[in-house]
Amino acid sequence: MKVLITYQLPQKGLKHIFENFEVIYPYHKEFFSNEEIIELAKDVDAIISVFLQKIDAKVIENAKKLRIISNYGVGFNNIDVEFATQRNIVITNTPDVVTEPTADMAMGLMLSTMRKIDECSRKLRLNPNFEWGLMKNLGTSLWGKTLGILGMGNIGKALARRALAAGMKIIYHNRKQLSLHEEQKYEAQFVDFEQLLQQSDVLSLNCPLTAETKHLINADAFLKMKKTAFLINTARGAVVHEDALVNALENNQIAGAGLDVFEFEPKIAEKLFSFDSVVMTPHTATGTHETRDELAYMAAQNIIDFFENKPLKYKVNAF
Repeated sequence: MKVLITYQLPQKGLKHIFENFEVIYPYHKEFFSNEEIIELAKDVDAIISVFLQKIDAKVIENAKKLRIISNYGVGFNNIDVEFATQRNIVITNTPDVVTEPTADMAMGLMLSTMRKIDECSRKLRLNPNFEWGLMKNLGTSLWGKTLGILGMGNIGKALARRALAAGMKIIYHNRKQLSLHEEQKYEAQFVDFEQLLQQSDVLSLNCPLTAETKHLINADAFLKMKKTAFLINTARGAVVHEDALVNALENNQIAGAGLDVFEFEPKIAEKLFSFDSVVMTPHTATGTHETRDELAYMAAQNIIDFFENKPLKYKVNAF
């Protein structure tokens, strides 16, 4: 059996893949190019891919022996799922590992944006005449504010735990309402999408990117939000219409934004860099040493379980 690993992922987590399979791995570069992936995939049985690289119809068509694509991470919109499914190729992801670090990042962006941590740190470093003062550099308290969570899955729930500890009120919108037990556990109130926009002091996006959620946060949505509200996005960039976000910030329709993902990443709308009220990180919500190792281990385990005919916990396509 031969496995193509498209990115220089932590070998510690991939130990069992190296021990049990013939492995194609980018030892001397960060990753294989798209052209290299197409060529190298010709005779592999499995691929471990990352969200930065497309595993599209061209790759899949050329991979005549391919039976499983194990994506390193929770999102899999880099893969042509429909075409892979037509070819009876299994797709898996690694969702559980990303829950806590992504919730950490959402909470960190919320704190940094609302309390102006990033802004003040930057200005202290760059401006020797930066003004201190009792009534200067004032931020917004989290305590007593309403956090609206769009997407109350594992990450949304993990964020809710953190927000409760910070004294926030939780409202949420989800495709399916939580059970009464879970709502009581997270002290969370289910609301419709319009109410979520209108009532949230902070709106955190924790939903997957689908045809329904693409550009869900658009110009119309920003008009319905409070002018004092903050947007936090650790989901996928295209859930937000980036030009509409820039316009909302320019026109003070919202107070600020904390962004880990962007619509056209790694390209970022240039105007976003000009707003003191925007905190940005380079898609690093899962960027810890521990998480990277665990993601590699889980991606490898998905492949091992598949070829040992064990049940696949993280299969994302149905056939």
